[in-house]
Amino acid sequence: MAKPLKVDEVWLNRIAGQLDDMEFGSLHIVVHEGQIVQMERTERKRFENTSSGNASKSGNTARSNSARSVRGSNASAKG
Repeated sequence: MAKPLKVDEVWLNRIAGQLDDMEFGSLHIVVHEGQIVQMERTERKRFENTSSGNASKSGNTARSNSARSVRGSNASAKG
């Protein structure tokens, strides 16, 4: 049977901090045995190419912060 997810105020603040300045992207939360053990953030930055007089949009530029691992002091890595 699955263990219930434990999300305390510390984790809620960490999640909010990861989402705070994100305009386009995703946040992947990894749970192991009922505890959050990792967060992976992927963010997209979009730019308009208007200075060159070209009417088309430039290609999307992606910045990935995947594998940005956030571990709480009370969360242990279990293998």
